[in-house]
Amino acid sequence: MVHFASSAARPLFFLAVLAFATVVARAEKHRVYIGTYTNGDSISKGVYSCEFDSETGKLTEPKLAAELINPSFLAVHPSGQFLYAVNEVSEGPGRGNGAVTALKINADGTLTKMNHQASEGGAPCHCNVDATGTNLLIANYGGGNVAVYPIDKDGSLKPVSCNIQHEGSSIDKGRQEGPHAHSINVSSDNRFVYAADLGIDRIMIYNLDAEQHMLTPAKQPAAFVTPGGGPRHFAIHPSGKFAYTNNEMTMVVTGFSRNPEDGSLHAIQEISTIPGGFEGRKSTAECLVHPSGQFLYVSNRGHETITAYTIDQESGLLTYVENEPTGGKEPRNFFIDPSGKWLLAENQNSDSVYVFAIDQKTGELAPTGDSIVVGRPVCIRMVKM
Repeated sequence: MVHFASSAARPLFFLAVLAFATVVARAEKHRVYIGTYTNGDSISKGVYSCEFDSETGKLTEPKLAAELINPSFLAVHPSGQFLYAVNEVSEGPGRGNGAVTALKINADGTLTKMNHQASEGGAPCHCNVDATGTNLLIANYGGGNVAVYPIDKDGSLKPVSCNIQHEGSSIDKGRQEGPHAHSINVSSDNRFVYAADLGIDRIMIYNLDAEQHMLTPAKQPAAFVTPGGGPRHFAIHPSGKFAYTNNEMTMVVTGFSRNPEDGSLHAIQEISTIPGGFEGRKSTAECLVHPSGQFLYVSNRGHETITAYTIDQESGLLTYVENEPTGGKEPRNFFIDPSGKWLLAENQNSDSVYVFAIDQKTGELAPTGDSIVVGRPVCIRMVKM
């Protein structure tokens, strides 16, 4: 039992409890940033922001945070103070064929442009910041190359320090006439970088020298998928022992065993993302491992679903769970909140973001009924408030 020295102490105690409760409540909220396409008939004007409550799964109405051209993919700095956006264009600001923009995150959620650099290749489509917060890495789909940009102490981008051109082609002459780097990911220990290249059916593997802002080929320079697959995105299991890529063109996930010591990959499984017999448009988009490491999710454009799998923790093998409709058209990127309780799915061609609850035992998704309207949404990132 708690005893008070005097009745005057009671208000102070309750104020302290209230203050603590307020801090806890705030800790459950995140700022959401949404990258979009602004070209054509899009109603979008750039990057949008809203708030997400990870206790209730509710989103607030989005507001324009920064006006930008085609900020299709975003990356958050480890400090939570800066955001980076690729400008996915053939001709953009800067001397290259596209651009990447550095933005400062303001207290009210708006973004202030700091500077931009040329992407050194056409149609930059993916980016990530390394664990040190000193390197931004990007993949250029049109250029078929990957590049590294040193990040200054104020969050702005320095000129490119490393630019690697992929080489080769594959069997689909319409889409694989040359390299098309589609994503770039950094291992959790910050030692290795993986670039999925749709055009050459390879996961390119690099050593990362964070201090020198450079990439060099790893001991195993590349891992291959079945020809014609078109690897798009890439996800590493929290254990570091497994990794997965979604093959955009064949609607198949390739699972790999991974050696954390040298970063090498060895294919162990191929599994379809959709049931047999589907005759519509077929194109996978995003691939994410649940924070618990128990589940994998892949989005399917045309089929308009997200596929859920369970992950065997010993072998890394996937078992199909379900295909959950996303509530719209062309599900592109999606995001799992840090608590692992919620999945936010973007429907690019129906201007919507839907919230799904994740069953922590089975991995199944259930629509909550909560959604927001955003013009052509294609990427979601969160920053703790």
